Amino acid sequence: MKEQIKSTTVVAIRHKGEVAIGADGQATLGNTVAKSNVNKIRKLQEGKVICGFAGSTADAFTLLERFDEKLSNYSGNLKRAAVELAKDWRMDKYLRNLESMLIAADKEEILIISGNGDVLEPDNDVASIGSGSMYARSAALALKKHVGKMSAEEMVKESLTIAADICIYTNHNLVVEKL
Repeated sequence: MKEQIKSTTVVAIRHKGEVAIGADGQATLGNTVAKSNVNKIRKLQEGKVICGFAGSTADAFTLLERFDEKLSNYSGNLKRAAVELAKDWRMDKYLRNLESMLIAADKEEILIISGNGDVLEPDNDVASIGSGSMYARSAALALKKHVGKMSAEEMVKESLTIAADICIYTNHNLVVEKL
């Protein structure tokens, strides 16, 4: 089993027809902040899919390129592309060593994709990855349940802010994208 990734916080929420994914901007090397304004959110398929990543940046970029290829091969079918990526990621000798996790979303669904072969559909349309993920997820679930007036984008920003207040691997330099 791979060591748990301790590097960032990414959260995605689908709420009232809107999907938003956000991440903090902190990159760490060991216990040192290497950079504070990294963009860990990418749009794929001409903006129809948004992805966030936690873990090694170079590894994540490799996976995002492969995922974009899978999306093209399967006509933008998010779940099918995610399953095929997860299979390759787990079985390919080179990909197997990549240390990252992805959240991918389109207007219909949110998925968490890992190198262990997991493609998870999160409960309550809230997904999170990274070291501050449980803080952000808890905040997102509470906001979604009790603050109906907020948009998905506002909930993502507030959830990440709460996580950044608690998690030392998460900062307040946020990037949020929505569909």
